Amino acid sequence: MLKLGAHESVSGGLHLAFERIKRVGGEALQIFTRNQRQWTPTELKEEEVLLYREAHEKSGSIPVASHGSYLVNFATAKEELLKKSTRAFVLELQRCQQLQIPYVVLHPGSHGGDGVEVGLNRFVTGLDRAIEQSGTDVEVLIETTAGQGTGLGASFEELAYILQNSQHSSRLGVCVDTCHIFAAGYDIRSAESYNTAILELDHQVGLHRVKFFHLNDSKKELGSRVDRHEHIGKGTIGLAGFKNLLNDPRFADLPMTLETPKGDDLEEDRQNLKTLRSLITPAQK
Repeated sequence: MLKLGAHESVSGGLHLAFERIKRVGGEALQIFTRNQRQWTPTELKEEEVLLYREAHEKSGSIPVASHGSYLVNFATAKEELLKKSTRAFVLELQRCQQLQIPYVVLHPGSHGGDGVEVGLNRFVTGLDRAIEQSGTDVEVLIETTAGQGTGLGASFEELAYILQNSQHSSRLGVCVDTCHIFAAGYDIRSAESYNTAILELDHQVGLHRVKFFHLNDSKKELGSRVDRHEHIGKGTIGLAGFKNLLNDPRFADLPMTLETPKGDDLEEDRQNLKTLRSLITPAQK
């Protein structure tokens, strides 16, 4: 059974994200465990951890993933940035261990002009070091990206390189973002092109590695390499692309969360989830 949800705010406390996802009718959740744009966030308090765990249990233990900080860049050549990235990600993994969150979604970072292969090798080395220092068993999901600028992760081959070369490959999986793969050039709009893209994903990465999805339409065209999220059916992917994915039995049990724009009343999440559910055939519900 498909588990559809959203990335929800943790304003006022991590545990309140479960109240927000319930308000929009979600069955899966993505959160930031701390402000994603700060290098030195405060540590988790014991009460905070207990409130989160209680709220998660009350939710029926819905699937949850954390999204790692956007500041983290293991592909950098800058030593100071690498040190900060390592410390920040170690702390992220440790927070997830405390909260019993099984997955952290992480962007592969930017090579800064030094080339894809150099960047990928730096990323693998840095990620492995952080995993070892964390002392946790949290799984890291490498996210597909649009490939803006010198960003890594726009091709399935690049993700495969990371998975194959990491010393901790068994701890790694993949998070597929629909907007990102479309902007990177993988067309999912027709049944034929969708199947071609998924076959390539299977060939390069292996579908067993795919553990999580971000469901976002795209403001920009196929292959634009520009990451701009749009509401479901309002962008250049369109409803047909999401219908292909939502009715693919190979992904029927995976959590899928929105990262679309939203206001404080969460009405956009409700509408986007309603739209997504309208695309699911009875066999997948």
